[in-house]
Amino acid sequence: MSNENEDETPENPLREELPEEVPAAAEEPEPEAAEENGVPSLSGRQRLGKGLWPPRVSRAQLIVAVLLFGLGFGLAVQVASNSDGDSALRGARQEDLVRILDELDSRTQRLEDEKQGLEDQRTELENSSNQAEEARKQTVEKEKQLGILAGTVAAQGPGITLTIDDAKGAVKADMLLDAIQELRAAGAEAIQVNGVRVVAGTYLADSGSGVKVDGNKITQPYRFKVIGKPQDLEPALNIPGGVVQTLEKEQATVTVDRSTKIVVDALRPAERPDYAQSSSR
Repeated sequence: MSNENEDETPENPLREELPEEVPAAAEEPEPEAAEENGVPSLSGRQRLGKGLWPPRVSRAQLIVAVLLFGLGFGLAVQVASNSDGDSALRGARQEDLVRILDELDSRTQRLEDEKQGLEDQRTELENSSNQAEEARKQTVEKEKQLGILAGTVAAQGPGITLTIDDAKGAVKADMLLDAIQELRAAGAEAIQVNGVRVVAGTYLADSGSGVKVDGNKITQPYRFKVIGKPQDLEPALNIPGGVVQTLEKEQATVTVDRSTKIVVDALRPAERPDYAQSSSR
């Protein structure tokens, strides 16, 4: 008995009892969807879709949407109009664009020269020792200038001759009127068409196989005698989409000849106004 007690291992009073090992429980799958009050819960995607549709639009949001639509529509119309206005020059050649810029520069220079001339006249009137004599000279000069514009006196100077040969009779009065207006814009000072002087009140109308200018019938070839700066007049007729191209589309033959001396001798009778009177005293 004593030997058995000696073989037993004496207990260590400092040893702590360890808890017994418990095997880990197997993980159970999560329930797919818990039901509350008999209604299955929704997934995240389903809740997102339910929140987005149907859309809830307030009155303020609707007003803002209408305003934004109107602003966008206005901008689209503005861009479209600008594109249409630029389309005529967008397809032009480089030399045509250079010619147009030169013409604009020439018009600006003419206006500057006219302004300088008026300022010089004012200075002469202010500084002349004999203002009465200077005023008389300027009056005579102004009378000549007004006579040229009114067509009551003949004129001569550098310019061009524009000839339009319309064998098919396709050229109409409005085309000739466009030519007159383009020449005036380019600085023409006196114009004569087939023996008829063109003045401020000139009108054109179609008349059978020809055209009437102030009631006088003219037929082709139409010949314009124009006094002005040739370097400005000819390019104005040849701009892209201008007078020459329009007439050539109607299969008319157009020629422009420069000259150092053009004589415009067709005269208009001086007419006295029936009602208008000078307001100067």
